[in-house]
Amino acid sequence: MIQRRGLLIILSSPSGAGKSTLARRLRVWDPSIVFSVSATTRAPRPGETDGVDYQFLSEAEFKTQVAAGEMLEHAHVFGNFYGSPRGPVQDAIDEGKDVLFDIDWQGAQQIRNSALGQHTLSIFLLPPSITELRRRLESRGQDDAATIARRMQKSWDEISHWDGYDFVLVNDDLDATEERLKTIVTATRLRRSQQPGLTGHVRKLQTEFEDRA
Repeated sequence: MIQRRGLLIILSSPSGAGKSTLARRLRVWDPSIVFSVSATTRAPRPGETDGVDYQFLSEAEFKTQVAAGEMLEHAHVFGNFYGSPRGPVQDAIDEGKDVLFDIDWQGAQQIRNSALGQHTLSIFLLPPSITELRRRLESRGQDDAATIARRMQKSWDEISHWDGYDFVLVNDDLDATEERLKTIVTATRLRRSQQPGLTGHVRKLQTEFEDRA
């Protein structure tokens, strides 16, 4: 069997476009897909576990890892640093496991430009309309009017970077979008860059061909 190298699967979208739901469905479809555990300098919240919810680092530790090139992407948000440690991701893809990232366009750009960029699959989810996007945010019942207004304001900034992704899906029907998403992942797993055993296999075929000559 030809070995497969894992993918770095990036899902991005404005809030309310269905990213979290589709990420969960993708992992139900293939439980071997793992979430990237982000590192952060903020304090743990009640119930959060180090290494499960986040890797909790001091600011000095975080900056040291960034300087050493050990963060695939990082950002400073509301007074704290957040990032994606390279080590666990490298280990996972070397074992043939896909790693799922729930990050914004800036993080996606950093990962695509990183040393692991050739193994990246980036997908952006668009809502069918702005009216529907607002309806979904309101129907969740998680945010007050002011928070929804901020999310809507930010949504266009996210949407404006849609053309920086490998694939773009309009999530007008959740089930249909899920099927398209699975098709994209299945096909991308067969890219030459994801099958390191292909070169050896072709050499074997060449040897067999020459032996028959």
